[in-house]
Amino acid sequence: MISVALNLIWVVLGGLPMALAWWLAALICAITIVGLPWARSCWVIGYFSLWPFGTEAINRRQLRGRGDLGTGPAGVIGNVVWFLVAGWWLALGHLSSALACFVTIIGIPFGIQHIKLALIALAPVGMTVVKSRH
Repeated sequence: MISVALNLIWVVLGGLPMALAWWLAALICAITIVGLPWARSCWVIGYFSLWPFGTEAINRRQLRGRGDLGTGPAGVIGNVVWFLVAGWWLALGHLSSALACFVTIIGIPFGIQHIKLALIALAPVGMTVVKSRH
C-alpha cells in the first residue's frame, strides 16, 4: 500500500515526464530499425520510471547466475552505443528532476530514485526489472 502512495506522488514529481522520455526513445529506436534491440528495453525502463517503488532494476547475470548476450562483451558494446545515442540525455533528464526534488525534504527520497534511474539510463543493457525483495 505504501508503494502505491509513493508511486502516485512520484508520478507528479517527475515520473511521468521521464517515462514519456523513455517511451519517446523507444519509439525512435523502433523507427530506426537499427535501434530495435534497445526499443523493448526503453519501454520496460519507461514503465519502471513511471512506477518505480516496489520494483528494482538488477543485472541479469546477478539474477540468473549466468551470463547472456546482454551481459557479455556484446552488452558492453550495446551500452557504449546506447550512451552515445540516448543514454546521456535521459540521464540528464533524471538528474535535473532529482535536483528539483531535492529542493524540499519530502522530495529527497524521490530525488534519490531519479539518481538511480539516471545510472540505469547510462548503461541499461543487461539490466532487468523485478519486484523488490524488501
